[in-house]
Amino acid sequence: MQSSVPPFSELLANTRKSAVHLEMRDDYGANPRLEAWQRGERINWDDRETWWQPFHQVIADAVSRGVVIRRARIVSEPVSEYIRWEHYATHSNVVAGEDVRWLPRSQAAGILVPVNDFWLFDGKLLRIHHFAGDGSHVRDELSENSMELEHCAAAFEDIWQRAVPHDQFSV
Repeated sequence: MQSSVPPFSELLANTRKSAVHLEMRDDYGANPRLEAWQRGERINWDDRETWWQPFHQVIADAVSRGVVIRRARIVSEPVSEYIRWEHYATHSNVVAGEDVRWLPRSQAAGILVPVNDFWLFDGKLLRIHHFAGDGSHVRDELSENSMELEHCAAAFEDIWQRAVPHDQFSV
């Protein structure tokens, strides 16, 4: 099935001020980088060519244009193996220019959160992610519904205020 949702790179290229990303799953399925980490392979952070991906460049380009990019993750504790790997690999997001924070799920009580992960671009366009139970990505959809935009923006800000900066969060 062909997706009518533009690629992330295009959505971010059209962003002028801010992009926020909320992640709430403890597992997003298998991927080669996770599997390498599980085998004990570690990234040589000094050799950027070995780990820098097109996604990182898209982020870096947006940040260089003045776009503020924030990512918040709500995680269960103790954290899953996937989250331990994700915390390790987040160094690349930070180097690209993202500000990343982590919120233990136990500290999220009272925050009304959407049921799906999302990206919110300039507070005007919502890219909603849909996942299967095993963590695999199913599809994305876009929304400009003002109620959804307001709800997701408010939830993100509430989470952001409680969350711990990446360099202070231990797994």
